[in-house]
Amino acid sequence: MSYENKLNELGLMLPVPPKPVATYIPAVRVGDLLFLSGVLPSRDGQLIMTGKLGQALSIEQGMEAAKVAILNALAIIRSEAGSLDRVKRIVKMVGHIASAPGFTDQPQVLNGASDLLVAIFGEAGRHARVAVGAAELPRQAPVEIELIVQVMS
Repeated sequence: MSYENKLNELGLMLPVPPKPVATYIPAVRVGDLLFLSGVLPSRDGQLIMTGKLGQALSIEQGMEAAKVAILNALAIIRSEAGSLDRVKRIVKMVGHIASAPGFTDQPQVLNGASDLLVAIFGEAGRHARVAVGAAELPRQAPVEIELIVQVMS
């Protein structure tokens, strides 16, 4: 099954890869590994929402932000690898969740991204991960996601 076709079957379209907002590049390839910089939940250069989980935003809103961030990450992967069909495995995800004091549901928020990766890539989308709370994220983003992806050489 083609991952590109699966994306279409799910009714999802990838955006134009987001441009860096500071002095870094979106991804670095080392051998067959692609290391993505932190990706925010933005559309057309604008965050889809701002604020902290457990304060201004619900878990469901955080999960939606994580989905949008992962679609941006997939756009970067496609740009770097040429096609999502060149993905061998999603290796690791790190999710930074802007959290109000006492908020401890970061793993549930990050499931928004993890569940989408598994829906697209099946077993190859299952990954190691870390979900951490952050006091503040760039531009008041609720979520920032990093990925390590194994791609075909």
